[in-house]
Amino acid sequence: MTMFECRPAAAGRLAAVLAMTLAVSACGMLEPERPKIKADAGGPDKSIVVAEDATAGSGADFALNVGRRTFFRDNSAELDSVAKVTVGRQADWLVRHPNWNVKVEGFADDTGTPEQNLDLSNRRAEAVRTALAGFGVQPGRIRVQGFGRARLVRDCPDISCKSQNRRVVTNLEGE
Repeated sequence: MTMFECRPAAAGRLAAVLAMTLAVSACGMLEPERPKIKADAGGPDKSIVVAEDATAGSGADFALNVGRRTFFRDNSAELDSVAKVTVGRQADWLVRHPNWNVKVEGFADDTGTPEQNLDLSNRRAEAVRTALAGFGVQPGRIRVQGFGRARLVRDCPDISCKSQNRRVVTNLEGE
């Protein structure tokens, strides 16, 4: 048997694998139907999104396709590699849509005093502001505010809950 010959059973398996690969590849080519959304200021960080309209350049477009939340490690105001990607996407969108200003809101859920948490949340918001400006967003378009432990997403001792509160939320203002 040469390298290019195969047994009938192997040929059948090969054909099945090729057919499956082709089917999966074809699925990847189909454009999924995008939900129409509208950002709603229903939550404390204005992050609830409901179905309606997602016009390019709209607040809903920013919330759905870019993302408003940047997360941080415990007791840190340093942007890690994932946070840098998030802020980079935000900056790209903001540069393309100069009619929007942003309010960068920092939050904390770390051990420490209320003053320490407020300081940490301000440093997180400043880190995002600095990164946005570094990516080309005009500094005058960016306001920052820290809230410390106020406006917790979840309040529980479990790390999966607490980590959701270590965030900065970039909210669009005006158009």
